[in-house]
Amino acid sequence: MIEKHGKSNSSGENLRGSGSGTGGGRGHRGGPPMAMPIEKARDFKGTLKRLTGYLRPCKYQILFVFLLAALSTVFNIFSPVIMGKATTRLFEGLMLKMNNVPGAGIDFQYIRQIVLILAALYLLSSCFGYVQQYLMAGIAQKTAYDLRKHVDVKISRLPLKFYDSHAHGEILSRVTNDIDNIGSTLQQSLTQLITAVFSLAGIIIMMLSISPFMTIICVVTIPLCLIGTRAIISRSQRYFKEQWKELGILNGHVEEMYAGHQIIKAFGHEAESINQFEQINERLYGVSWRSQFISGMIMPLMQLINNAGYVFVCVAGGILVTKKTLEIGDVQAMIHYSRHLTHPITQTANIANIIQSTVASAERVFELLDEDEEIPDNDDAGIIESPKGQVCFHNVKFGYQEGATLIENMNIDVKQGQTVAIVGPTGAGKTTLVNLLMRFYEISAGKITIDGVEIRELKREALRGIFGMVLQETWLFNGTVRANIAYGREDATFEEIVRAAQAAHADHFIKALPDGYDTVLNEDASNISQGQKQLLTIARAILAEPAILILDEATSSVDTRTEAAIQKAMANLMKGRTSFVIAHRLSTIRGADLILVMDKGRIVEKGNHNELLARGGFYADLYNSQFADAVAAVANCS
Repeated sequence: MIEKHGKSNSSGENLRGSGSGTGGGRGHRGGPPMAMPIEKARDFKGTLKRLTGYLRPCKYQILFVFLLAALSTVFNIFSPVIMGKATTRLFEGLMLKMNNVPGAGIDFQYIRQIVLILAALYLLSSCFGYVQQYLMAGIAQKTAYDLRKHVDVKISRLPLKFYDSHAHGEILSRVTNDIDNIGSTLQQSLTQLITAVFSLAGIIIMMLSISPFMTIICVVTIPLCLIGTRAIISRSQRYFKEQWKELGILNGHVEEMYAGHQIIKAFGHEAESINQFEQINERLYGVSWRSQFISGMIMPLMQLINNAGYVFVCVAGGILVTKKTLEIGDVQAMIHYSRHLTHPITQTANIANIIQSTVASAERVFELLDEDEEIPDNDDAGIIESPKGQVCFHNVKFGYQEGATLIENMNIDVKQGQTVAIVGPTGAGKTTLVNLLMRFYEISAGKITIDGVEIRELKREALRGIFGMVLQETWLFNGTVRANIAYGREDATFEEIVRAAQAAHADHFIKALPDGYDTVLNEDASNISQGQKQLLTIARAILAEPAILILDEATSSVDTRTEAAIQKAMANLMKGRTSFVIAHRLSTIRGADLILVMDKGRIVEKGNHNELLARGGFYADLYNSQFADAVAAVANCS
């Protein structure tokens, strides 16, 4: 992995660390412990209010949608009354004819007018409904667009410790699944909710105008509906929250297993991986089944109450018609209204259920948006025009968690052009030191300066633009070989890219690729070897020409012959530049100007290779143990 760090705001800083948290998201190196998804439910009303705030820029369109919904509903509500008048006229004509009244007959002219009026009403209602859906689709997608944009900006501002402590798949689930769920709900459910509210109000008004007594019979069912749906929704809400949480965990597991499928197969952990997947999938099945089953009880309950009200209306209407206090067409309209009275209630209840799921998604998105960001740059933060590469640590103190100090009272003075090797056992703080230097983490006390300027007084973009990194864990993106090399300097010409590749001894294999420098690397760059990936990242660093280099066992993935050639190229690259080398094989840093020996976050020894060996201390023990291991390995092979 290599970068010329000049894009601190847009390229995803989790890719810019020294290896922490760049795996599947569960393992990490040098970072804080993993954080589990929050189980405690957030404030429903507060989250809903915050979500509606994203609709505020579209308030005029929403008001127009309300108007269209009202008009569409009004036309639909009036149609049963008009149809009832046609039924009454038809019934009266038939009764007069059956009673042999002279000149009696059916007034087809009147019925034809009614049919034309109904056709016009239904046509207008459909047109208004179409425009309403068209506008609402734009509003919903604009809201989802704004949410994605805010999340993307937020992700670029989050510190490295956030990525170290969260599964990447779980973060991805919030950015994709949760925001898609919000957009779908707004587009499909909000218009239905508006229509349902207007329909309910309109139906009650029309029923009151026909018969207040029969309206009371129908309205009695509404409290029963509300009580039933409220009880169901309150139980289903927490299951929807758990459903989205478990889905995020499942995504994280799948992403991690896919990224490490080769290692899993190599160590024979397929069964364990499948078992872990089944456990997560089982939990997801359980909460999903409960949430869907409980929410699915709403429809049968509404149908039961609706049918009961329908029976009462039919009986009461028949009695009123026989007493000639109500026309048969009005009874028909009342039956129609009673059948549709609980429909908007049912629809509202179902939508309320969907909103529970949507709010659960919104909680997770807002949870991400509320994460602590990197400390913003000072207003007067500047840049170093011509960085020389002099680096000093003054009494630096740092810990990933408050009260747990990892580095304490660290003092380092690195001159321009010096090569500084950082060695020590795993967990000694080697990677942490580099993360502090690049301000991926904020120090607790002391200060770090470059050319005498404290790094907190520099813009992050300018600070990270001073560095170039060649890491053991390579990172290449889906794109051409040319674009991957030029990632370190996007204004580079093709000739400069080729020269950098030649210096990194990558030109020969690039030309052998199907399309040369225009060959497209796939998502994981698995269409080239690991050693070739490393050569490309080294070419990227050479092209960037940074003032300070950070090298983390950059040649560990190439063969011995290629390594020797790259060492020469890297030696030329390092001339005149300050270089920090995180070393695992001590034989590769014997020529370093300064070796920092770290253990448990402290620098226990300083000096060059010969000085440290002569002291016979911690470094000498590390070096001799590696040398002994190498001799033993050769003896075993022979």
